[in-house]
Amino acid sequence: MASIELGAINKVYPNGFHAVHDLEISVADGEFMVLVGPSGCGKTTALRMVAGLEEVTTGFLRIGDRDVTTLPARERDIAMVFQNYALYPHMTVAENIGFALSLRRLSKAEISRRVSAAAEVLSLTEWLDRKPAQLSGGQRQRVAMGRAIVREPSAFLMDEPLSNLDAKLRVQMRAEVSRIQRRLGVATMYVTHDQTEAMTMGDRVAVLNAGVLQQCDQPQVLYDSPDNLFVAGFMGSPAMNLYEATLAPDLGSLGLGSQRLALPQELQRARPGLRAYGERRVVVGLRPEHLALAAGDAADGRTLAVDTELVEALGSEQLLHFSFDARRIYAPGVDEEREIGEAVAGIGVARIEPEGQLRQGERVRLAVRPELMHFFDPASGLAIRG
Repeated sequence: MASIELGAINKVYPNGFHAVHDLEISVADGEFMVLVGPSGCGKTTALRMVAGLEEVTTGFLRIGDRDVTTLPARERDIAMVFQNYALYPHMTVAENIGFALSLRRLSKAEISRRVSAAAEVLSLTEWLDRKPAQLSGGQRQRVAMGRAIVREPSAFLMDEPLSNLDAKLRVQMRAEVSRIQRRLGVATMYVTHDQTEAMTMGDRVAVLNAGVLQQCDQPQVLYDSPDNLFVAGFMGSPAMNLYEATLAPDLGSLGLGSQRLALPQELQRARPGLRAYGERRVVVGLRPEHLALAAGDAADGRTLAVDTELVEALGSEQLLHFSFDARRIYAPGVDEEREIGEAVAGIGVARIEPEGQLRQGERVRLAVRPELMHFFDPASGLAIRG
């Protein structure tokens, strides 16, 4: 077992395309690190460089105490699980799992021991004599993982291994993959474009955009304290509502379109960086779950009047899609055709209790919790904190 270290890694292709920029990530022994970001952000390229399937332009790679930057893939002591299972249809589950060991000419007894141990971890013992065609999608994915496990590598690399499964099975397999990785205790890098997958599986999550690392931290830290507009808009489903706003000179209130919200002094103490933004524009972020239907219809400085556009009933909750006259700022990951920071119509989403029936066009008030607001500089996109 070993750690994985990426030191200022760059990948530039012959045509000049710079796919990965100075990427620095350290994965501790036994840690589950998830790389997440939109399509084309460089996460799979980074993983393939660690695997030895792509050359590193500049920077270094270490697995354990070895520099593997220029080593061929077969000498890196890693195992990779791909999106495509690529099982041999004429072989049994046991033969598929043990095939790589047969190529290494291990003894039959050793192959049998490792296959049996992997099958036990993966709950595949009773399926060892079956062919892949007789297995479900989740079982085939576990067989693909079994092929990696029996090699007893220093590190695991996984490239969107659950993307071919249906929604219900993906949820089940997320828990399975996490359980297996924790039991094995091997450093793992896992690539996905699904931020829910990243939040639920990773010990830490590295968020990439356009080849640049945006933030790397524990999932809850990314959610509660995003460093910039990209992380704020990408992490969370539904996405954070981001609006152009103006702070009062004394920071006592915030203008959102034609409405004003009162800001408590505690907020100023918690985010002293706001003092530089009196009478200036900021971008304010509101998580859908931090909005709630308010009683009454009078403005009190703690609510926003909005128009109901659509209500999605999900059983345990409702998603209220609303509009008002504030300028919404483009949230990355919501509309890939827009530029970060572009202002659009003042739409938003609130996650509310299922009681009550709202109608399209109905005017309602949403209670806002200012202590849970996020603030960003509109020019740099960076979070405003200290």
